[in-house]
Amino acid sequence: MTERPDAIDSPSRRQFLKGTAAVASAGATAASWVPMVHAAGSDVIKIGLVGAGGRGTGAAEQALTADSATKLVAVADAFGDRIEESLSALKGSSVGSRVDVEKDRQYTGFDAYKKVIDQVDLVLLTTPPAFRPIHLTYAVEKGVNAFVEKPMAVDGPGLRMYIKACKDAKAKNLSLVNGFCWRYFPPRRETMQHVFDGKIGDIVSIETTYNSQGVWEPRRTREQCSSDMEYQMRNWYYYSWLSGDHIVEQAIHGIDTIGWALGDKLPNQCWGVGGRQSRTDAKYGNIYDHFSVVYEFPNNVRATHQCRHWVNTPNRVKDYIFGTKGMADVFGNSITGPENWSYRPGRGSKKSATPDMYQVEHDEMFAALRAGKPINNGEKAANSTLLAIMGRTAAYTGENVTPDQILNSKLDMSPAKYEFGANPVAPIPIPGVTKVV
Repeated sequence: MTERPDAIDSPSRRQFLKGTAAVASAGATAASWVPMVHAAGSDVIKIGLVGAGGRGTGAAEQALTADSATKLVAVADAFGDRIEESLSALKGSSVGSRVDVEKDRQYTGFDAYKKVIDQVDLVLLTTPPAFRPIHLTYAVEKGVNAFVEKPMAVDGPGLRMYIKACKDAKAKNLSLVNGFCWRYFPPRRETMQHVFDGKIGDIVSIETTYNSQGVWEPRRTREQCSSDMEYQMRNWYYYSWLSGDHIVEQAIHGIDTIGWALGDKLPNQCWGVGGRQSRTDAKYGNIYDHFSVVYEFPNNVRATHQCRHWVNTPNRVKDYIFGTKGMADVFGNSITGPENWSYRPGRGSKKSATPDMYQVEHDEMFAALRAGKPINNGEKAANSTLLAIMGRTAAYTGENVTPDQILNSKLDMSPAKYEFGANPVAPIPIPGVTKVV
């Protein structure tokens, strides 16, 4: 049975900020434990996929594209039909010849991830976010490299579990690459570098917006599912224990921009509002449809984040960074101020086309593995996940929320049992009634 430990160390904010230095030291003093695929660049890297939805299928194709000496050998998902759909798409793609997943290496159920991880060199973890800490912990225990889709957890206990796995991965010299894809987009990287170089002066405030009409409609009705658990898993986006709510699952990309711009440092506190105004039908589970959060950082820096899922309204996905000397339009890839600048594809490069950011993250991960210099950017991903959970908690409760409150939180959103059966849905949070736990 899949479980999360009852007792996990609860790091304070100070300990969290010191985490990178601590794990770097652990890595330097650890025994020279190097996975086989790091040392032998010509060896075939066996890849496993855990979570065979659309994102997982895309990640598998990108992983196989990134390195020609790779092979997909095992797949796990809660549902067999998802595996069949994924493998059909992959076999029909340009990398289909390296999809070698016979029926006896297709696994279903809550513990299927173990069977995949036990036989691969690198695993792609792309299930609903609730399972991320559990799956990564097992992968690291087994010495398996991992690509981990965002976000990293949905609650404080899960985040602590993830942070520990990051540290253990660093000590074992394992690759742990996260799915915050915008950090791999060349135009954005160049724009952010201009910010870091001081082209807009000192950062004063940041504004991020992720307003959209929402994601997919619920895929199955309760009558089409054999149990509460299956119904929630099929429609996972709409249940906070599975997705973390849309501020954590999707809009976290904007929150990640805040963390990136401010050196992945934590705020003093945040406050915010949210609720269900448009998406009110019971079929939409227990998540909100809008959030608005203010993060207070040291030196009076403020960062605001707004996101919503409202049909028949304009989309707006924008990030702006304001400084003492100018402004960075992050999605526009431009700087305005004394030194105006805008990104031009191909400048300083022989390539005229802008590389796909999803492919870049896999290209860099496999190149680093082959060079024996695995990438581990897990702490940055943990920081952005923490910011998103803080924002959700502030809106759910109406309270000012600090990093320590989430890092030490006892609110475990996971179900009583990981099995297909009854699974009561938590009530929709009410600010002033729902409390920080």
